[in-house]
Amino acid sequence: MSFSCGFIGLPNSGKSTIFNALTALAVPCQPYPFCTIDPNVGVVPVPDARLFGLADLLKPEKVTQTTIEFVDIAGLIKDAHKGEGLGNRFLSHIRNVDAVAHVIRAFNSGQVPHVYADIDPARDMDIVETEIIISDLEIVEDRIRKIERLAKISKDKGEAEMELLLRVRRYLEAGRFVATDDFDENERLALRAFDLITAKPLFYIANVDEEGLSASPQPAIEAAAAKKGREVVYICGKLEQDLSALPEDERASFMELYDMKEFSIEKIIHVGYHILGLITFYTVVGKEMRAWTIPRGTTCVRAAGKIHTDMEKGFIRAEVINIGDFITCGSEHAAREKGLLRLEGRDYVVEDGDILHIRFNV
Repeated sequence: MSFSCGFIGLPNSGKSTIFNALTALAVPCQPYPFCTIDPNVGVVPVPDARLFGLADLLKPEKVTQTTIEFVDIAGLIKDAHKGEGLGNRFLSHIRNVDAVAHVIRAFNSGQVPHVYADIDPARDMDIVETEIIISDLEIVEDRIRKIERLAKISKDKGEAEMELLLRVRRYLEAGRFVATDDFDENERLALRAFDLITAKPLFYIANVDEEGLSASPQPAIEAAAAKKGREVVYICGKLEQDLSALPEDERASFMELYDMKEFSIEKIIHVGYHILGLITFYTVVGKEMRAWTIPRGTTCVRAAGKIHTDMEKGFIRAEVINIGDFITCGSEHAAREKGLLRLEGRDYVVEDGDILHIRFNV
């Protein structure tokens, strides 16, 4: 699985600017509301220093990074569910993503008017998320009504599904996102069928100006996010868009000028992997070295299936070594001599940074 992230936010919050910076795509970005109408989708290789460190040692012909998909949709405003602005029909485009990034405007600019005149991150959080809650509530209530109708003509009363939907509705009617930790594994699986945005992990991207970068984290934003139990990434969208347009050999000096240790895509990936519980493992097969993304807790045999279904069906065992140990030793032979390469069975739980060589027979 690759990691997919949908951007939501008010118009003129900087969603498309950040999307441009992260994907380096020429997406239109203008200082007026609803510039984004059709959803923009960009697939970006995940930066991975470990992968390229290993590649420097082994010199494979091909290096394949895992990817992240970004989806940028039109801005939402208050009463979008009633048709205000462009309405909330575009929310369907991010119902299938893994996580949601709520872009919050935290910059002042006379050239880019705020749709509500003043800068108030906490208010903006509530406006957009209320519209999402209402949109999901409509989906849940429609399904409840359908089950009630079917129950009159069918022996299957849909009692289990109805109970699940009623629990979800209580969250939404209270103005809250769905706390999926309160549901068991089977219930969470059933919830996925409804594609509720409120059941997805959400984090904030605070879009600050250049001065705001040095002043982050900002107390007001941190307090509002903490109240909702969510993480915050601080980005200067305009600066990163400008940097993405520079030749690679010039970027480092400008990043140093702004005391930037990394590009924001790395911050977003770190948060996304954390809230989704994802890890990376590696393979070297033939002439290709490759990174793979899987949920934490995945067994070796299931990871093999990620590479190829035949590997899962005919799994025998796996040779495993951590990528850090491999790079430190300098070769597989040296790692083997130090006892750092080991054999694991189908129930071994893959750890972040493992290099797997799958033995299988079909």
